[in-house]
Amino acid sequence: MTLLTQAPRTFMGVPFSRDPKGAKAAILGVPFDCGIHPFRIGSREGPDAIRDQSLLIRPYHPEFGDLNLPEALGLVDCGNVRLTPSRIEDAFAATEKAAAAILEAGAVPVGFGGDGSVSLPLVRAAAQKHPGLCVIHIDSHTDAYRPDPDHPLDASTQFTFAALEQRVSATLSYHLGLRGTTMVGGVHDHGRELGYNLITLRDYLRRGPETVAAEIRAAIGERPVYFSFDMDVFDPSCAPG
Repeated sequence: MTLLTQAPRTFMGVPFSRDPKGAKAAILGVPFDCGIHPFRIGSREGPDAIRDQSLLIRPYHPEFGDLNLPEALGLVDCGNVRLTPSRIEDAFAATEKAAAAILEAGAVPVGFGGDGSVSLPLVRAAAQKHPGLCVIHIDSHTDAYRPDPDHPLDASTQFTFAALEQRVSATLSYHLGLRGTTMVGGVHDHGRELGYNLITLRDYLRRGPETVAAEIRAAIGERPVYFSFDMDVFDPSCAPG
């Protein structure tokens, strides 16, 4: 039978495992989007799409260490969180629980969304394990908008709630790469009111990557970090999806 069937498709073909004990890092797919936009849905398909494309990734990079990073990390793929996208609070609870299980096993969860809102349950899990958590968020938007009273949880407010719930040290956290237009005013001001440090793409290019990296490194030091990036930080010509 082993010659007739294939194991589930995983990121870069790493082993599938529901028990990441012994691994340094573990993939966790979060097939979720809030579904509250009239036509911008579908990022719930992201985790499996990432896995499909990952089969084209080569594991070695001679210029940066020349090692097989998945192998060095003992990387495993834990599959996708069981959830129903339309049930936002239930989906967040399931995601937080799954991420917490990976952390308790001693591995770092590597979350694949899904829309940006999935950062909130992932941050909640990480903050329980690592008090004083800082955020490095690379995105064209802050995702720290003022919540809509009727629909407070969405893909623009996850870092608002991360700060309001005191899950992160906002004054030691950075939103990097901000650019472009927004649907409402006062977005950057609100992020700063929450305590976050904001670096626009214009500032980043003017100051240079080495200077910006040195500032962030000096501020955060050895504190635990939740690292996140949104694909729209790339120009649409590079990532049209």
